[in-house]
Amino acid sequence: MKSSLVLIANPAAKKASGQKIQTAARLFDYAGYDLKVFLTEKRGDAEVFARNASSDGAGFVIAAGGDGTINEVINGLAYTGTKMAILPLGTTNVLAKELGIPENIGGAVKRILNGSAHTVSLGKITFTHHASRITRYFCLMAGIGFDADAVYGLSGGLKRYSGKWAYIASGLRMLSMYSPERLTFIVDGTAYAGYSAIIGKASRYGGDFKATPDASITEPELYACIMHGKRRVDVLRYVYGIVIGRHLRYKDVTYLKTSSVQIDGTAHAQVDGEYLGTTPATVSVARDALKVVY
Repeated sequence: MKSSLVLIANPAAKKASGQKIQTAARLFDYAGYDLKVFLTEKRGDAEVFARNASSDGAGFVIAAGGDGTINEVINGLAYTGTKMAILPLGTTNVLAKELGIPENIGGAVKRILNGSAHTVSLGKITFTHHASRITRYFCLMAGIGFDADAVYGLSGGLKRYSGKWAYIASGLRMLSMYSPERLTFIVDGTAYAGYSAIIGKASRYGGDFKATPDASITEPELYACIMHGKRRVDVLRYVYGIVIGRHLRYKDVTYLKTSSVQIDGTAHAQVDGEYLGTTPATVSVARDALKVVY
């Protein structure tokens, strides 16, 4: 009798196709596994599928898509004990890059079959102005301010057909009307004034760029990169600095290792490239929240 695996796929992901999913299913079949495939139709489906798979006793769940799909799956599996694996198919596959997972189907399936389960810590953001205190987990980063503005202004159709260029186009559009509110970031009891921040749980950002180069998904800590400038030219300078890897040398950037960041003031917030809402919020560490196979 074949062992059963659950694969949750986003068919709208830029690199996804029925043929690729069928190829993966064949490879798992050859290896002696029966693959159950669930296709998402709307936002939130992957989280529900993952939670249901865990409740049904799945050994591990394969997240097939981009970082948005992976984010939903981790929110369905956090603290359940069910392992997660990754089949990169999306617009961006930053977590796959972070963990060294091949972005071709054969290589990724081989890594899933031969990999080991690693316990990882996640990031957690809680929006404190909601009566229900909405909380979401993330594996890469939380963006507060300008980069979340770009995600907020992103068209779903544009994202699907233009990939990462859609983020650039949205960022340029949002920059033209950029007028940020001053925020307060409280880190280990010290308050820092700023207008944007990237709070990293992993080192990579937007691909191979490293906004928080010391962050690691396997370590129970965050790295906060707080940007103090509010002008449009400051934003462009920060973006350029991240691209060339020099932003941490800027005098108006504060870079801190921490386990919690409280954000006071109103700004857009996103995690793992998915828009969530507006601050105030608290970002913290969810220790040993998930087992990932790689």
